[in-house]
Amino acid sequence: MSHFTASDLAQLEKVYRLNLVNAITGFKPVNLLGTADAAGRTNLAIISSVVHLGSNPALLGLIMRPPTVERHSYDNIRATGRYTLNHVHTDMAGAAHYTSANFPREVSEFTACGLTPEYLDGFAAPYVQESRLRIGLELVQEIPIEANGTVLLIGSVQHVYLPEQDVLRTDGSLDLAAAGTVALSGLDTYYEATPVARYGYARPHQPLPDLPLTDK
Repeated sequence: MSHFTASDLAQLEKVYRLNLVNAITGFKPVNLLGTADAAGRTNLAIISSVVHLGSNPALLGLIMRPPTVERHSYDNIRATGRYTLNHVHTDMAGAAHYTSANFPREVSEFTACGLTPEYLDGFAAPYVQESRLRIGLELVQEIPIEANGTVLLIGSVQHVYLPEQDVLRTDGSLDLAAAGTVALSGLDTYYEATPVARYGYARPHQPLPDLPLTDK
């Protein structure tokens, strides 16, 4: 078994350390972050740092890298208070990954990567038309993280768009495998979702059998 101490990690070559530390948490959700500046110029960035913070009210957290250099998405969110999260699917993973390239501010990643901006219900940030699960958020809180200079953005869920057929179950849960949503390991490796089992609500001292994976 390999063992790395904090001191070992600090002394690793930069790219090796980036790959290792980004992979040790396991599979991560991967989304395209859609924003626009006050003039309406669009921006799209692939991210893997979204976390559920609560369902009532519905809040999602997003970690942004330190704003020590130009951060187009971060600047746009602060300017408008609106942004979207768009699932990445198997048929768009390559285009989604390409948004991580360092494009200048005047170049929209939508155009450069062959994806389509879509505005819905008067919301001020663009969705990705090719995505089948899309979320519109309003910035409600910004928390600087002193340990490394990153920033936690807390967004209130204002809109959710998803296909009902084959994805939305009767209990409100989602079949992400049916949607073709992918997961990310590290910085650049994408995986298809394959369900293993679905379990009922766990209670102490009560073993629960597997539930059918096809339950809708």
